[in-house]
Amino acid sequence: MSIWDVFNRISSENGAKGAKPEYIIAGLGNPGIQYEGTRHNAGFMAISALEKKYDISVSSHKFKALVANAVIGGKNCLVMKPETYMNLSGDAIDQAMSFYKIPLENVIVIFDDISLEPGQIRIRRKGSAGGHNGLKSIIAQCGGEDFPRIKIGVGKKPRPDYDLADWVLSRFNDDDRKKLEDVMPKVCAAAELMVQGEISEAMNKFN
Repeated sequence: MSIWDVFNRISSENGAKGAKPEYIIAGLGNPGIQYEGTRHNAGFMAISALEKKYDISVSSHKFKALVANAVIGGKNCLVMKPETYMNLSGDAIDQAMSFYKIPLENVIVIFDDISLEPGQIRIRRKGSAGGHNGLKSIIAQCGGEDFPRIKIGVGKKPRPDYDLADWVLSRFNDDDRKKLEDVMPKVCAAAELMVQGEISEAMNKFN
């Protein structure tokens, strides 16, 4: 009997939430109180919305991340918040992928996008990093660009000479934060469709 046979037998006795994950849903951000509520942590905010919707706690330390198992859209998922800091997000995701033998196309990444206004989201099947350091790390560590993603708008720089790092590490004003909170149900619904293989439907519905 293999280790996974034992694991799955125990999982079936303890409910589907303990079963081997088929998908990873990773929200990107920076750990630490000083980064809470910043634009770069929109992915972490999405994970918080998933926690509320699915009554889970992303709090177990594993794979250089905080993780939880959840059944989302009928699929067993590993929900994770890398604790590596944004620029090394791929380290955490690669460890989880390797451990559970999850293919790259089953990794859904949720992250901030300065090209979209707060309250907007975009779903893509794959694509380049587009200058996003978290995506650069994932592409470098995990084997390519062919992973689906949900972009959450955080707004563009207020002026061209504004330092990009300062902008993404700044906090939302009250109006923009409300827009972000209001769009999170759509982010959760999109993730549910995506793990069911309905990426086109998610794109048509939310893009």
